[in-house]
Amino acid sequence: MHLGTFNLADLLLSLWRGGIDHDSDDPPSSWPWAVLHGKIWDTHGSAVAAATPFLPGSFDRPPRNIAEKINSGYKAWEWLLYLYGLAPALLYGILPEPYYSHFCKLVRAMHIIHQYHIRADDLKLAGHFLKTFVQEFEQIYYQQRVGRLHFCRQSVHALLHLAPEVTRIGPPICSSQWTMERTIGNLGEEIRQPSNPYANLSQRGLLQCQVNALMGMIPDLGPPACPSLPRGAIDLGQGYTLLRAQDRYGRLMRPQEANALLQYLGSRVDDDGSVNGNWCPKVTRWARLCLPNGQVARSRWKEALKPLGKLRTARNVKFTTDSGIAGFGEVLYYFRCKHHSNILSLAVLAAYSEPDVELLAASHGTFISCKHLGDDKVHVIDVFRIQSVVAMVPHMLEKHSEEDRFYFLVERPGLDVVRLGGGEEIFT
Repeated sequence: MHLGTFNLADLLLSLWRGGIDHDSDDPPSSWPWAVLHGKIWDTHGSAVAAATPFLPGSFDRPPRNIAEKINSGYKAWEWLLYLYGLAPALLYGILPEPYYSHFCKLVRAMHIIHQYHIRADDLKLAGHFLKTFVQEFEQIYYQQRVGRLHFCRQSVHALLHLAPEVTRIGPPICSSQWTMERTIGNLGEEIRQPSNPYANLSQRGLLQCQVNALMGMIPDLGPPACPSLPRGAIDLGQGYTLLRAQDRYGRLMRPQEANALLQYLGSRVDDDGSVNGNWCPKVTRWARLCLPNGQVARSRWKEALKPLGKLRTARNVKFTTDSGIAGFGEVLYYFRCKHHSNILSLAVLAAYSEPDVELLAASHGTFISCKHLGDDKVHVIDVFRIQSVVAMVPHMLEKHSEEDRFYFLVERPGLDVVRLGGGEEIFT
């Protein structure tokens, strides 16, 4: 918990801001990596804060303006989302090479390490990137100068142990301090006797242990394993649930949506070609979909009614395409339809383009930039293909035209990260 957040963040930001201790003959003004200062630092902080409306509520606490709040109790979760979510995109073009590429190796490795399920080949890749990061850190920052020896903190060396420890005790996220920190917070909230807080705290802890023991011996005393669904919700199976709001009456699909539905039905193995090509059905829209991972994917239909400043956008999703790779789309709405004897639960998506290959390669697969293809490029997919809710944060590079809408991807730490080609290094 602290290694990937407080420890590394303090080291890297101190270097990039030129705030770390240094000798008098080695001023930060001579460091090519010390670029986050003055107006650049203020603009960077504003960009971090501006990303908040585009981070779903399931991402928990969003990072605040780092230029203003870095010394105001910046939380570990904020550092996690900033360093491994926003920074690869927001530092592109600001942090020069080779420092940007070096940082992205750390990000790519930590994306893998923070998962609950880690594949063997991904773990090998993470170990390679972490080892390379540590070796290159000494070469490009420390540079074997005695006056910079304190740059090489224990937190840098500790990275070498992350991948081997996964094979011994499992993913670090399963044994990190997040659970203990939450427990401490919960017990602290239960203190009701300020005159004798420690005795009160011990009694609350004892009571919680007794309750846990009773529920362990008599599971029926605990809450139901499957809580009741909200009013009007439909359990679709496999952990998916349609949630209201819902149209009271059916509405005609737009022509491009109807064409997308026809293409979807035509691709099914049970299609007999009986649907008229000019068919434009009426559908009853649904606003939300609860996913097996606990996230709630929303839709533009309802989210567009709220002002951006009061929104945590949760309508962008990662899904599995027909070819088995990851795709991204903005959900317009969900609906159900009957095809022959089957009731299908479907989603209408406005698609994003394939990621920018150049940025993928430059960032080792951590800066995933996609173009929104507009409402004319819609797809209909089965809701069971939706894997998770993701953040798509708007950004603009010099090579982009003003009329194009580009977004970069941020995934919630702990969920299985997207696997895209072009970001891996070939190694033996």
